[in-house]
Amino acid sequence: METMTSKPKYTKDSVTSQDGTIVGYRQLGSGPGLLLMHGGALASQHFMKLGEALQDKFTVYIPDRRGRGLSGPFGDNYGMQREMEDVKAITNQTGAHYIFGLSSGGLIALQAALKIPAIHKAALYEPPLDIDNSVMKLLSFIPDFDRELDEDKLSEATVTMLREFGIYFGVPSWLANLPRTLLVDAFKLYYGIDSKVTGADDVSYSDLVPTFHYDYELVREMQGTLDTFRDVRAEVLLIGGSNSPQFLKDILDVLEKVLANVKRVELKGINHSGPLVSGDPGRVAAELKKFF
Repeated sequence: METMTSKPKYTKDSVTSQDGTIVGYRQLGSGPGLLLMHGGALASQHFMKLGEALQDKFTVYIPDRRGRGLSGPFGDNYGMQREMEDVKAITNQTGAHYIFGLSSGGLIALQAALKIPAIHKAALYEPPLDIDNSVMKLLSFIPDFDRELDEDKLSEATVTMLREFGIYFGVPSWLANLPRTLLVDAFKLYYGIDSKVTGADDVSYSDLVPTFHYDYELVREMQGTLDTFRDVRAEVLLIGGSNSPQFLKDILDVLEKVLANVKRVELKGINHSGPLVSGDPGRVAAELKKFF
């Protein structure tokens, strides 16, 4: 527990988006403003190590995207337009011109580079822009996932996501291949204490898992939009890990050819979780410092 004399690692603030939804964010550091947009089943807490590695050069803003933690609900008509309105509200308030996004957060950063003039530079870590149906094929488990959530079977839905999706993003195959009933029972035990071990401003995993549906909706919405990004005039950095799935590398290959003002870097020995605490956020931060 913090003492009265301890300095907090971050401050908190919020904006009101166009539809009236509150979007909260963590803030740390000083310098040019940089937004960090998290991906699916994540929240601002997962970017704190990355933020701390950047705070000596930037004022870092780490939003909880809609439906999570410091922010309000997804609301009606959720989609990329709502995400753009949220980014615009933050940039209007903070004056930030830089944005970084991981996975579906990378899709948001890419669209912001196209649609929001305030964004001068955008760094994207493996955005799942579906160019050949490979991403949607990988996400074919979503109907089962949604059904289990509708039936209030959170542990079952978690295991469905873990076994069908997690193996591509660092979940060990031995773990994913354990008997389904064993994994379900393990998550039931974990969710029994989940909220008790989650930090004050953090979002519990039991609350994050259901939000994955909405990131799936972003991926689906962004299908067929590749050519629109030929009009991006902001500088773009594409980042990937050498240990990431091939389909994500293929997406970066195509984006590198389409974007007009683009740089590319591959980080050896890390995967899709590179910017997270479970990855190597210090190495990602080093690339972001060079780019921004």
